[in-house]
Amino acid sequence: MNILITGAKGFVGKNLAEALKCIREGKDRTRPGLKIDDVFLYDMDSTSEELEKACEKADFVFNLAGVNRPENNEEFYEGNVGFVEILLSTLKKHSNTCPVMLSSSIQATLMGRYIGSDYGKSKKAGEDLFFEYSKTTGAKVMVYRFPNVFGKWCRPDYNSAVATFCSNIANDLSIQVNDRSTLLELVYIDDLLNEMLNALEGKEQHCEFDGIDAVLTENGKFCTVPVTHKVTLGEIVDLLESFKTQPHSLFMPEIPDGSFEKKLYSTYLSYLPKEKVSFSLKINADDRGSFTELLKTDKCGQFSVNISKPGVVKGQHWHHSKWEFFIVVSGKGLIQMRKIGTDEVLEFYVSGDKIEAVHMLPGYTHNIINLSETDNLVTLMWANESFDPDHPDTYSEPV
Repeated sequence: MNILITGAKGFVGKNLAEALKCIREGKDRTRPGLKIDDVFLYDMDSTSEELEKACEKADFVFNLAGVNRPENNEEFYEGNVGFVEILLSTLKKHSNTCPVMLSSSIQATLMGRYIGSDYGKSKKAGEDLFFEYSKTTGAKVMVYRFPNVFGKWCRPDYNSAVATFCSNIANDLSIQVNDRSTLLELVYIDDLLNEMLNALEGKEQHCEFDGIDAVLTENGKFCTVPVTHKVTLGEIVDLLESFKTQPHSLFMPEIPDGSFEKKLYSTYLSYLPKEKVSFSLKINADDRGSFTELLKTDKCGQFSVNISKPGVVKGQHWHHSKWEFFIVVSGKGLIQMRKIGTDEVLEFYVSGDKIEAVHMLPGYTHNIINLSETDNLVTLMWANESFDPDHPDTYSEPV
């Protein structure tokens, strides 16, 4: 299959081009039935000859080209209507009735706060050209009215508040929020790409519009990304500020699968400057070795790494309710546990040569011994709760 992407150097175009490249090169095996041959990338610096060739050979067209931040309103119509006319006429010239997708905007509804929007009017005019093209040629057209799109590679200080906030907060720059209660509907770039690839396979989601809200319906005139998120500016800023503090607090907020929080965190990280990509951790060292907290969570405990010097015994304590995993990743050691009030000792020989996890059981005093005379013992530790110095649930007692 040959695919044409217009606006290929833009935010969505670049993500789509890379996604198709991964499929074509066999790096993405999630769509085994999708065979990609040539991908024609067209943008403002491309030639008319390149467009001619692509329109002649394309089996599917993603029209992502458009203007959303012009110097004057006339450019809206030149970029969002004029190019649509050029694209569709070029396809007609080559009698190519392949499926064509249009990237439109929720502003094309011209409803609510979008009433009178010149950008919305230009997008609506582009939609009308697409639907008329379908009537006259029989070609399948898919018109998507996207809400605000966010994700990696989105240009800050352009047309995305999320990109601007992520970039500024990551780089310690100020942000301006006039109304924290302002509600945004957002679509994440990966969810958008998933729907676009579905469209490529003829599995697009259809909808009609109730005002500015997309309502899924099998035979709807428009197409839509079924997964979006409605959040306020205040909620976005608060989340980003919490992400920023993570290297200092070590606390990782909840990021459930598919959640807005997870998607926003990935987006935020893509804007980190080089000097923030790595960060130092507090190492608690003494003559026995060291102990370093790595990561804390609100509901799923914390991770730490323990280094024991040769011959050193660490631990010798027990917990009422806290429990842990000890995972030796380097060196050779012995873990011992004794149930409080008994003489029975459980022993586990552990080694970085055979990585395994050992439970530290509640009500059992336990230790870990470095059996080497020369090498450090390195143990990854997970506790089911983050350490609270006011309620440590830790009681000294030799095994």
